[in-house]
Amino acid sequence: MADPAPRSPLAGHRHRLAAATRASRGAVRLAEIPFLTLLDVRLDPKGAAAGAVGLALDLHLPVQPHTVGRSGDLTALWLGPDEWLLVAPPGGERRLERRIRDAAGDEPVSVVDVSAQHTTLLVSGPRARDLLSHGCALDLHPRVFGPGRCARTTLGRTQVVLVAREPHRAGLRVLVRSSYAGYLTDWLLDAATEYLRDTAAP
Repeated sequence: MADPAPRSPLAGHRHRLAAATRASRGAVRLAEIPFLTLLDVRLDPKGAAAGAVGLALDLHLPVQPHTVGRSGDLTALWLGPDEWLLVAPPGGERRLERRIRDAAGDEPVSVVDVSAQHTTLLVSGPRARDLLSHGCALDLHPRVFGPGRCARTTLGRTQVVLVAREPHRAGLRVLVRSSYAGYLTDWLLDAATEYLRDTAAP
């Protein structure tokens, strides 16, 4: 008997996110991006493993705080001086982990698959940053938190990773633990109420 199709953490909230997007007439757009590959990688940024892994992935691991490295469909988010979160399309966890470990060889490296522990919300639209600012202490103005920036922070009292997308891909990604995804969705929908009212009039 075939295994049942996986169910995303926010499958039961999909209609609510879509309804809020419609009610705002595009002022805010909310959607889940489920099942992304997420690997937490820790290594010495000055050691041999950093260069070898970067070469194997064709991706420079960013060393500047709160910055993002990209190569094709692979993204590296700086989380700390020796820690990155690698983000890739669904289904590539084992292959990506193997490439990292093979490249590192005998050099010390930690690779933890956290894909199943998280989901991703896409928050976009002209009022997206205003919406997130209701519950985030960071300055989210595009001049400060523009494309190529990321941060581990708190949103609506929930630990998240925020990622500003490329200029041609509007909005921000919000990576959140699956166990808190429903709560954060409720918070976002409640915080978005004023934009639904503002756009309700003809």
